[in-house]
Amino acid sequence: MKKKITKIVMLLAVLALAGFGIWYFLQSSGFEDTDDAFLETDIVPISARVTGYVKNVTVKDNQQVESGQLLVELDPKDFQVRLDQAKADLNAQEAEVLRTTQDVDRYGPLLQKNEITKQRYAYAEAEAAKAHAQLDSARARKEQAELELSYTQIKAPNSGRVTKKSINPGVYVQAGQPLMTVVSSDLWVIANFKETQVKKMAPGQEVSIDIDAIGKTLKGHVDSIQAGSGTRFSLFPPENATGNFIKVVQRIPVKIVFDEKIPELSMLGPGLSVVPKVKVQ
Repeated sequence: MKKKITKIVMLLAVLALAGFGIWYFLQSSGFEDTDDAFLETDIVPISARVTGYVKNVTVKDNQQVESGQLLVELDPKDFQVRLDQAKADLNAQEAEVLRTTQDVDRYGPLLQKNEITKQRYAYAEAEAAKAHAQLDSARARKEQAELELSYTQIKAPNSGRVTKKSINPGVYVQAGQPLMTVVSSDLWVIANFKETQVKKMAPGQEVSIDIDAIGKTLKGHVDSIQAGSGTRFSLFPPENATGNFIKVVQRIPVKIVFDEKIPELSMLGPGLSVVPKVKVQ
């Protein structure tokens, strides 16, 4: 009796294993997955466009900011003085243009009456042309001064979170000096599939994305497939013309975007591991 029961149990176990094998085959044959996948987003370095002392820093590390929000303010005093001087120069040059233009208008009738020489009239026209050219230059200097003054207000180019903040009030910064980085909240996935896995992939296919950092699975879809392997676009791409070629299965980066947004997703950043599963059938 015990032997019979043992045989039945073994038979059921074999059937269960066979059923699981068939189920797993059917499931895996319609999907492609990889653990070589990471979250990615836009990473925007913030740097100074003019030289000056930092007057105020309005954000902290990892703070959420909106596009156009003030991040850093440089001391504007020197730039305001330059703008005031440029405005004064522009006003003076406008007066000079008015004077030289009036001279030309006045000398015209006198030339017709032969009361002044042609040389005197030509000189007046040359002075007027010179004044107009200098007026254009004064306007350009004023616009440049206004632009430099606006650069003292360093604002966020996009929404995201502040990272790598390396600036504090009172510090003297140079033009081009990195101040912080804004990491965009708009995340996507770059999944590096084997070249043997992408033959059935196409944009629009459904994807389930397991994210360990939040312990959830989100839905998405294939956005695009890179035209070339990841190694081909590396800093030092492999050179196979040396005669030492060994065939290695290449990885093809596939961009996957999320179909749904949840609050936890906005708190994540680039570089975190995910496991996407693409439905290819």
